[in-house]
Amino acid sequence: MAAFFVFPKILLMDLHQQLKEIKTQLRLSMNGAVSQSMREKGLVYKLNFGVELPRIKAIAVQYAQDHLLAQALWKEDIRECKIMAGLLQPVDSFSPQFADIWVEDIHNIEIAELTSMNLFQRLPYAPSKSFQWIADGREYVQTCGFLTAARLFIKNGAMDERTANEFLDQAITAFLVGPYHVRNASMAAIRRFMQYSEENAFLVCRRVEHLDGSSIESGQMLYNLVKDEVSV
Repeated sequence: MAAFFVFPKILLMDLHQQLKEIKTQLRLSMNGAVSQSMREKGLVYKLNFGVELPRIKAIAVQYAQDHLLAQALWKEDIRECKIMAGLLQPVDSFSPQFADIWVEDIHNIEIAELTSMNLFQRLPYAPSKSFQWIADGREYVQTCGFLTAARLFIKNGAMDERTANEFLDQAITAFLVGPYHVRNASMAAIRRFMQYSEENAFLVCRRVEHLDGSSIESGQMLYNLVKDEVSV
């Protein structure tokens, strides 16, 4: 007979109660005007209470980080629950497989940005995972890869020449031909990479200097953005 794991009833009851409490607090904090404004800006969710981020964080700090609670929150197709899941997910129990499952479930730039900031950048395997996602063809997987890399570069943008060139190959291509959110995320990563050291900035300048006067709009735009970054 195949073995299977059964959660203790008291644990399931506690989890159910926590979810119920969190949803109640979110409903009490709902802001219809914010929710409507987000819809008008293209941030569409199945359910969005319009709760502002400081309030979501204030609710989250009432609960200890817990893997089962975070997973349950993530499965809820509710904006605020997904944001809170990234805040409550412990790093040590979040395997690379879980990371892939979560990132494949992201279809919204707000969730991509907040989950990359609150969780993905803190993962011990974040550097390798971000490069894996950057090479993915799916829009929001690639976006999360660049957003996570940008966060990592704030702390450490040092890498060997081969790795740096691999990153820049991906980032420059993404900016030139990628969809809107991928382009923005790739530029954020390029900027953070440049800001880490003069050597990095010089390397980027060398890679885009041929784009000055480019007949391709995105090429000239990238050249100008890099030029402006160096001039700051």
